[in-house]
Amino acid sequence: MPKDATGMRGYRSRNEDGRLRKKRDDTHIKTIEDKYGIDLEVRGDMHLGTYLDSHWLKSLNDLITGE
Repeated sequence: MPKDATGMRGYRSRNEDGRLRKKRDDTHIKTIEDKYGIDLEVRGDMHLGTYLDSHWLKSLNDLITGE
């Protein structure tokens, strides 16, 4: 079975309307660091939503791509 879309890492679940689901805000930063091989230089138990808010980012995609 092919990946969900070109350039995507693996499969992502979708909402009923077909859009990709957003990553949960209560995901720990350590999980994101391990999955994407990055070091965000914060505590691993910090929540993704807190990190995004404090760095003025809208989504996990903005964090990963640097946009």
